[in-house]
Amino acid sequence: MNIFIPLLLGVLIGRIFRQKLRMDLDKPLSATLLLLIFFMGVEAGKVEIDALSLLIVSVTFAALTILGSLAFSLLVGGRR
Repeated sequence: MNIFIPLLLGVLIGRIFRQKLRMDLDKPLSATLLLLIFFMGVEAGKVEIDALSLLIVSVTFAALTILGSLAFSLLVGGRR
C-alpha cells in the first residue's frame, strides 16, 4: 500500500480546513501509535531467527568496529 497518498490527503485536508478544524488529536494519535507499535511487534514476532548466532555476529561486529576505530586513531594521531 502506498503510504504517500493518505499522507498527502491528510496534509491537503489539514491545509484546507486549517481554521475550521479545531479538535484535540492527542488521544487518537496516541492510540494509533500504540496500535502501530503493537502490530509491528506482532510482525516481528512472526520472524524466525537464530538468536545465538545473531548475538555472536553482533558482538563480533561491535568489537571489530571498536578495534578498527582504535587502530585508525593510532595510525592518524599516533601515541603521545
